[in-house]
Amino acid sequence: MGTPLRIGLTGGIGSGKSTVAAMLAALGATVVDADAISRASTAPGGAAIEPIRQAFGDAFITPAGALDRDRMRARVFSDADAKARLEAIVHPLVRAEIDRRIAACTADAIVLDLPLLVESAAWRQRCDRVWVVDCTPQTQIRRVMARNGWPREQVLAVLAQQASRAQRLAAADVVIDNDDVDLDTLRERVRRAWEARGLPL
Repeated sequence: MGTPLRIGLTGGIGSGKSTVAAMLAALGATVVDADAISRASTAPGGAAIEPIRQAFGDAFITPAGALDRDRMRARVFSDADAKARLEAIVHPLVRAEIDRRIAACTADAIVLDLPLLVESAAWRQRCDRVWVVDCTPQTQIRRVMARNGWPREQVLAVLAQQASRAQRLAAADVVIDNDDVDLDTLRERVRRAWEARGLPL
């Protein structure tokens, strides 16, 4: 078995990317979640904890030994240098684990759930196809406010940190429309895309 087809799955916050990833897993796809790997690296005993402690200090590590995510989120939103330093610690660990899982995959295709795919050339290089879960920014804002209980301004701040809708669509080989559709319709769109294995539908 050769290297599997690497399908990069991405979408902005509130787009429904995680829902699509779960649907793909239910169809039998091997799904690698970059966020889950990142969270594991910053959990107690994770490989990123000591480098983060050295770079940012004990205040960013909880008493349990995990990254204080709320404190770090506030820091990186207001400090681009801090964001770059954090990414320089975490991203190489995540990329190495993703590469390990790609190498171990025996299926014909693997789905890489990559929130920052469009923003990062390093992630783009790991994908043969790019799938974008798409909806309007208005839908994203409404969903995240309802799901997270965030004020509109906080959602807008996150959107400003991410690639624009136009940038994601320009990078897409396949677009999965998830704007005001029901779950059954979305599931059918995901099924068709998966059966085509990332080729244009």
